[in-house]
Amino acid sequence: MAAAAAGMGGGGGVQQQETTTTVVQVAAEASRKKVEVRSAGRRGRREMRRIEDPTSRQVTFSKRRSGLLKKAFELSVLCDAEVALIVFSPRGRLYQFASASSDLQRTIDRYLNHTKNSSAHEGEESCVQKWRSEATTLGKKIEAIEGYKSKLLGEGLGSCSVQELQELEVQLEKSLCSVRQKKQKMLMDQILELREKEMNLLKENMVLRDQCKALSSPWSTSVGELKNKQADDDVHRHEDYSGGGVRDDDDRRMMEDVETDLIYD
Repeated sequence: MAAAAAGMGGGGGVQQQETTTTVVQVAAEASRKKVEVRSAGRRGRREMRRIEDPTSRQVTFSKRRSGLLKKAFELSVLCDAEVALIVFSPRGRLYQFASASSDLQRTIDRYLNHTKNSSAHEGEESCVQKWRSEATTLGKKIEAIEGYKSKLLGEGLGSCSVQELQELEVQLEKSLCSVRQKKQKMLMDQILELREKEMNLLKENMVLRDQCKALSSPWSTSVGELKNKQADDDVHRHEDYSGGGVRDDDDRRMMEDVETDLIYD
């Protein structure tokens, strides 16, 4: 009997515990649903979009403006912070607040100086970082170029694979072909330049020859005329000499005839 009573008592305790657990679960579920409903309602009221109704928009602006000014004042008093607030209404009306320890312009000047210094410092830092990055990149490029140059000179080929050696050989052949083409082009340019100089010298020589001929033509004419005149003089002298001899013979004959006549007389 006692055992049965104890069993019945134990069974009643378990049943009571299960009932209590069920009640707690129901209360927790109801509380969770209330929280979800409140959260859903709050999310609905906090939807961020422009209020279309002008009256509602103005009322909301007035309420939020007052709350914002109140929060700014509380922040400046409670935390001893320098606070400045500037608000323009949709109609263009100005609302401003400055903490008691400073005026609005002073806070604005302080803000401008701070942002200017911060911008300059950030600009310097970014510039330094940029130059460091570029220096690192250039250093790597220089190192790669130096290594490639050494390979082109036949140095440091022990670490190269067969494919790398083949690529290096192809590159050397291309470089050699390019050097030969450049050399041939330079030689052809020099040859063309020398030929052009030769043609110019030939033209100058022809011009000088023509000038010499033009200068020597009057002198040749004068010499020819002088020779012709001398020849004419020689002819005249010869004729005079020949004529003089004939006249002398006639005179002698006449003298002989006269002498003969005188003798016979």
